[in-house]
Amino acid sequence: MGSDTLHVAAIGFGLCLVAMLGLLWHLRRGRPWGMAAWALAADAIVCVVWSACGLIFAVEPSPGAWIALRWADMLRAAGWVAFVLVLLREGRSEQMGERAGGRFVSAVAFVLLAAVGLGGLAPTPAPIEAEAVQAMSKLGLIASLGLAIAGLVCIEQLLRRVPARHRWGIWPLAIALGAMFVFDLYLYSDAVLLGHLDLVAWSVQAAVTACTAPLLGMAATRNRQWSKPLAVSHGVAFHSTVLLAVAAYLLAVAALGYLVRYFGGAWGPALQIVLFVAALMVMGVLLTLGTFRSKLRVLIGKHFFKQRYDYRQEWLRFTRLLAARDESADIYVRCIQAMADLVESTAGSVWIRRDDGYRQVGQWNTPAVLAVEAVDGELVGFVARKGWVVDLDEYRRIPSRYERVRLPTWLAANRSAWLLVPLAAAQGLTGFVVLMEPRVQIDVDWEVLDLLKAAGSEVAVLLRQIEVNHALLEAEKFAAISRMSTFVVHDLKNLVAQLSLMLKNAERHGDNPEFRRDMFETVQHVVDRMNNMLAQARLSTRPVQNPQAVDLADLLRRVCDGKRGPRPGLVCTLEEPVLALGHADRLEHVFAHILQNAIDATDPGGSIRVSLARGASEASVDIVDDGAGMSAEFLQQRLFRPFQTTKESGMGIGVYESQQYVNSLGGRLAVESAPGAGTRVRVVLPLASARSVSAPTGAEAA
Repeated sequence: MGSDTLHVAAIGFGLCLVAMLGLLWHLRRGRPWGMAAWALAADAIVCVVWSACGLIFAVEPSPGAWIALRWADMLRAAGWVAFVLVLLREGRSEQMGERAGGRFVSAVAFVLLAAVGLGGLAPTPAPIEAEAVQAMSKLGLIASLGLAIAGLVCIEQLLRRVPARHRWGIWPLAIALGAMFVFDLYLYSDAVLLGHLDLVAWSVQAAVTACTAPLLGMAATRNRQWSKPLAVSHGVAFHSTVLLAVAAYLLAVAALGYLVRYFGGAWGPALQIVLFVAALMVMGVLLTLGTFRSKLRVLIGKHFFKQRYDYRQEWLRFTRLLAARDESADIYVRCIQAMADLVESTAGSVWIRRDDGYRQVGQWNTPAVLAVEAVDGELVGFVARKGWVVDLDEYRRIPSRYERVRLPTWLAANRSAWLLVPLAAAQGLTGFVVLMEPRVQIDVDWEVLDLLKAAGSEVAVLLRQIEVNHALLEAEKFAAISRMSTFVVHDLKNLVAQLSLMLKNAERHGDNPEFRRDMFETVQHVVDRMNNMLAQARLSTRPVQNPQAVDLADLLRRVCDGKRGPRPGLVCTLEEPVLALGHADRLEHVFAHILQNAIDATDPGGSIRVSLARGASEASVDIVDDGAGMSAEFLQQRLFRPFQTTKESGMGIGVYESQQYVNSLGGRLAVESAPGAGTRVRVVLPLASARSVSAPTGAEAA
């Protein structure tokens, strides 16, 4: 070691000695002291001892002086880390329990003791040690590096915990200790890589420490008792824990790499490089795994906090996801994701109440379900009455807790279904969300249940508002059609006037060939005009007369005969007689519309089958085709809504109108379809009793 380097080091240690004595004098004026002030004073004393050891070594270098200096240096670094821990301990918020805080401090204290135990094992400037001792001294450099990283982690956590209004008193301390630990990180990381200390950098270490004394005094002035309240959040604990784990992992890899390099012989350096690259790849994979992050988050929430959730952060994230303006993501899918994120679930579905029951309107990472859950079903009735979140795992173990209600077939068959969360609003049960199993095991306690019920109420209000908006939009469209009908009536008056005038003139000029030619042109014009109006606005009105007994076999035969001409693949299998309640003209319109949809969706050579079956109290009509089919999304969300169609020239009210009419008769209309697999439409109607059988009217027989 050169004399110039020793002179610089001596000056630095002398300045540090004076600066720390001045800090002690400054602290003496601020009594009475708190625990943090005592810890700061103890660190200043350790720095004084360290500076004295440094002066002795700079004046008279020897192995004994170097070992004493190394021990003092490790105590100095460990003391400053302990000082930050004291601040964290004193400012611990109510969110962190006594037990959790004790675990954290105990763990870090163990690390400090282990590091100090290795502190004296650092290479001396003079090559006076044996080769084995020189190898073990590398661990001392790694320990010093570990203390520098631990100090930076603690400072980062301190800054995150301190509220913004109190950071004015913490910034000088953070800058001073941050600069000190950053310098140590540079000094010892370089030493670990090269195997020896950079003497130039080491000679100014004490001078850097001396420069921190004024900032430490300023911090002591701003924080007389060092008792400012601190607030810890789950996010801070998560990121700090990850950073500390990464630092410990890298230190372990560095120590293992050194051992591999030392004992690996000629292959040592190559194996060290391979080990380092592989370790980085393993760390990258772990940090990108959602399951690993979920387990770490659950572990931190369980062992470091009395409450599992940081409700402010969870609610902000929940509302941000619901309010996200992402056109590619459906609002129902966003609702599922928002609720699933609360419990680490990765899949789910949402069910909303419709006219005929609860239907699945959206799913995320789970198959579509076309079943309809009745409003008066056992499960829905239980959830609406109790308002409980149904833990399906608990239900399978203890069904008596849930009054042994029977699960629907679609839910009982899904073994991965985990939670059923009600979407309850002031108007009642708007729907429910079914969440699938989470990434990690989560205890469903009162905190999870309360959070899910609160989130469910928020989602219910949002979806209820969306449903109301859809209803208003549909009402506006119907109002537009109603306004359009005014113009249609006006045009019909003109057409009726033309036909009336033609009939009057026919009595006088019926034998005139030119009149007959004009008459045919007028009729053709009227027909074309009326067809155009029907194409623009086709909205039938509800019949005035009561439902009558209608022979479905005869009616379906007439409909099939009218459509069979261009479709040789149309096959009708009819059981007769089957009398159902309805209106012949309206039912004929319903079946003609469904059959025409099947024809439009099927190739000219395709197959269409119409069958009629009679049950105990109902008659069912199946119309099955092997055409293009429809997607699950269209079936769930669009098929039974007005003004939704896949046809370029359609208005999208045919299926809606048919379903409304069938429901008004006490029947139901169900559709099963898949892209490329065809479509099955089933119309179920109540059978007519013997007393309701009557002769068809002329209008019905036409």
